Amino acid sequence: MTAATALARRSVAPIIALIAFAIFINYIDRGNLSIAAPLIKSELHISASQLGFLLTAFFITYVPMQLLVGVLVERYGGGTVLLAGFLLWSLATIVTGFTANFVQLFACRLLLGVGESVTFPAMSKLLAEHVDEQLRGLANGVVQAGLAFGPAFGVFSGGLLTAAYGWRFFFIGFGISSLIWAFFWWVFAQSRAQEVQRSHRARQAVPMREILQQPSLWGASIGHFCGNFVLYFNITWIPYYLVHERHWSLAQMSAISGTSFLVSGCSCIAAGQLADVLIRRGDSRTRVRKSCWVVGGIGLGLSLFICGYSSDLVSAASLVAAGFFAGIFGLNTYIVGQTRGGPAACGRWTGVQNFLANIAGLIAPSITGVLVDRTGSFKLPFTIASTLAFVGVVAWVFLTGPLEPIAWLAESESVPR
Repeated sequence: MTAATALARRSVAPIIALIAFAIFINYIDRGNLSIAAPLIKSELHISASQLGFLLTAFFITYVPMQLLVGVLVERYGGGTVLLAGFLLWSLATIVTGFTANFVQLFACRLLLGVGESVTFPAMSKLLAEHVDEQLRGLANGVVQAGLAFGPAFGVFSGGLLTAAYGWRFFFIGFGISSLIWAFFWWVFAQSRAQEVQRSHRARQAVPMREILQQPSLWGASIGHFCGNFVLYFNITWIPYYLVHERHWSLAQMSAISGTSFLVSGCSCIAAGQLADVLIRRGDSRTRVRKSCWVVGGIGLGLSLFICGYSSDLVSAASLVAAGFFAGIFGLNTYIVGQTRGGPAACGRWTGVQNFLANIAGLIAPSITGVLVDRTGSFKLPFTIASTLAFVGVVAWVFLTGPLEPIAWLAESESVPR
């Protein structure tokens, strides 16, 4: 490792760590309703249909807000927008603990979707501005690991905390304690993020139409959609599947599902580190990144298929294996926008990509429920999830083009001569 590389790592490490922790909190907050659902349903006398609406409400605001957030990130900077969104979604979490009926809960979930919508466009913008390509694998691996560790914490600890202290304390206490993140961001990262944002401002003039004309954006969106379908299938239905179809106890379900997410986070970090080493040694970054999609996607698809059609013990082992390959598959989800779009366009690029990809969050849980009701089995849902993992490989590998920066016409015209 060169002295310059070591210095770059140390200077950007607080930003990477805080972004990863923000995403960790993000995925706990968006999943805490599922954890507390039995107690909330009983106390507030909410029907199953109303609970379904509450679980969907988050995406009603989260998905369309991606397009607006992409623009805001380019205009005001990733650090400022991330901080504002974090405060908003923390407020929504705290207020949820004081709600008294379905309408109030629904409003809080809508507000949570607005706040959390800032996370990935802001993250991608910050990493594109602060992290060199040769360090970007580990940076994205650490950040993406937060996405896996959040659900793991929820599965392992959320239910215990809710059972011990009640669902209201869980929302209020976690929302208030998570505000510590905002203090650390303001002290250790905000000023640096603003400084880098100002240095790039003169070059940020790429119009949306120029971004939308890039085939790589649409290829990345398809691949991301496929990965998200698998992710939301796992988050929303795997606990139910393990208990009701495989007849594992709640404790066993928590161990299997939580271990799968933990393995996913660890494999994501390890794969990112390995990718950086290979690129620094001179390997093609396009070949290295796309190899992760091939290995991760094929392994994920096979593991999911085996899970749906095997014995109970093999099914559980396959879920853990699926977590391992999911970490590798998801590692480079946002690198296409960071590399191809660059600091000038990755905010809006990620906004569009995340908008299209998170449509999966609106349809994956409902499609799975309908299929399980009609067939009485999870075999078909697992087959669909497995197939989409393979489709994702095709999209990432063949539709995203070479992972090289795009020479934006609008950007080059804005550079003083």
